Amino acid sequence: MGKLDGKVALITGSGRNIGRATALKLAGEGAHIVVNARANRAEAEDVAREVRGRGVKALAILADVAGKDQVDAMVAKALSEFGRVDILINNAAIRPHKPFVELTAEDWEAVRGVVLDGAIHCTRAVIGSMVENGYGRILFFTGDGAFAGGSGRAHISAAKMGLVGLARGLASEFAAKNIRVNVVSPGSIDTARANPEWYQGRVPGAAGIPLGRQGTVDEIAATCLFLVSEDGGFITGQTIHVNGGAAYY
Repeated sequence: MGKLDGKVALITGSGRNIGRATALKLAGEGAHIVVNARANRAEAEDVAREVRGRGVKALAILADVAGKDQVDAMVAKALSEFGRVDILINNAAIRPHKPFVELTAEDWEAVRGVVLDGAIHCTRAVIGSMVENGYGRILFFTGDGAFAGGSGRAHISAAKMGLVGLARGLASEFAAKNIRVNVVSPGSIDTARANPEWYQGRVPGAAGIPLGRQGTVDEIAATCLFLVSEDGGFITGQTIHVNGGAAYY
């Protein structure tokens, strides 16, 4: 028996890195997985095949979470295939660094659209199923950078910190429906950086981490599993920092 046998998990941005690792971790505990990517169908299908290799079902769907219509269509397809969505992990994000004085309205809307609006679109699309079934687990992702601040990322931090308030509000509102909502805040994680230009030459590393190394995607995936399983059954409305001891908050 797995910890999530028969549950259905939708994980945005799960074609690579933390999203992929989380999809495989939850699948290993018996959850059926909806794999989401914005545009790379090959990556999404590859992850779906890996998920099926763990003995569960998988559905790969392309959708830009910034678009409400695309999110609604994705969730409708997931509900048609599985009949329910029990777990939502909002992992999709973009992080284009830019000095605040150079920031345009379009820059802000692009980041907010994926990070904050996307989380709201996804949550609104699945919450009805969760309420109906009396069960739901929702995770959002922020990060050390949002808490520490940093040059060139004010807009990213603003959108990410909005997720903390969103989680706290939802946790209170839906606790009576057996829906738990939490935030995972990764520190510096060793991942493939598809857009190194976003980091303005400051690619995350192990500097300043008391444990002396970057974290791994599997360690973040294990944290997600803990929070969505009954192991974390008394945790809701919280932000869990997984950062090797970095004190940014």
